[in-house]
Amino acid sequence: MTDRYLDDLTVGESWTGEPFVMTEEEIVAFAIQFDPQPMHVDKAAAEAGRFGGLIASGWHVCSRVMRQFVDEAYFGQTPLLGMNVDALWWVRPVRPGDVLTVRREIMEIRPSKSQPDRGVVRTKTWVTNQDGDLAMSFENQMQLPRNAAARL
Repeated sequence: MTDRYLDDLTVGESWTGEPFVMTEEEIVAFAIQFDPQPMHVDKAAAEAGRFGGLIASGWHVCSRVMRQFVDEAYFGQTPLLGMNVDALWWVRPVRPGDVLTVRREIMEIRPSKSQPDRGVVRTKTWVTNQDGDLAMSFENQMQLPRNAAARL
């Protein structure tokens, strides 16, 4: 992807990533290391619990979404700085075999008043499963540099 700077973006611009599968092995391995609750690591306990089976940690889903963002490099090699995540909602469980699709949209672009070489982009992210059901959503802000050529 071509390097993209704050000045190259438009509000309403959106993109959808390649779908990816959440495997049972991946769900359990992540949870063992980072979120070892029974519904994530113990199949029998998960089946007896309120979710009726294994589910991915919400933090695992967030990590996969972040990994895809980095791998797909929508802004090219332009350096980004995450500033915050707001309104994070885990709407429905993600289960082994679920195929997730991530869609992002630029909601706001704000050049900095005090630092003219950069600005802030606010995006909204939706994660849906193979049935089109919303699994997770959040908003976040990132700091991006401005295109030096555009400021001349």
